[in-house]
Amino acid sequence: MASLLLTLFSALFFAVTITESEAYSTTVKAPYPGHKPEKLTHLHFYFHDVVSAKKPTSVVVARSPTTNSSATAFGMVAVVDDILTVGPEITSEEVGRAQGIFASTDQNKFSLLMAFNLVFTKGEFSGSTASMYGRNPIMSKVREMPIIGGTGAFRFGRGYAQAKTFTFNTTSGNAVVEYNVYIWH
Repeated sequence: MASLLLTLFSALFFAVTITESEAYSTTVKAPYPGHKPEKLTHLHFYFHDVVSAKKPTSVVVARSPTTNSSATAFGMVAVVDDILTVGPEITSEEVGRAQGIFASTDQNKFSLLMAFNLVFTKGEFSGSTASMYGRNPIMSKVREMPIIGGTGAFRFGRGYAQAKTFTFNTTSGNAVVEYNVYIWH
């Protein structure tokens, strides 16, 4: 009797646990849930990089042994939570934050590797993000960096951001940078 129960249990167990495997990948035809027809959005805002204040928005977290003797601060890494505003004044309406890291990666020119999420907190795109990753040669008048993705309204986003220094205080190191961002989403 015990042998018969064991045989029945085994048969049921294997019958229940053996399933068909699913394909590794499938091609989904558009449109599909969560994806709308693409549109181009232009965002314009000011990025406030505050390095010297009681509550800085950009802090250096690493330096190489030769960073201080480098003409370009090569090897410096900073973590950032900068304010994004409608106007160039830090008191103008905040529309989001630029959160991420940058590193000085060029030994010959001032150039930063930027890895940022533009996190929108107000307006039509509140709760959405755009991911910006690229080279920022900060001494150039206009710099261009790619938008490589996003979330929320910017899911599947791609495009570019153009940055232009609005003000830079050589004493404090604080800067205001004007951004024009174009995103297909």
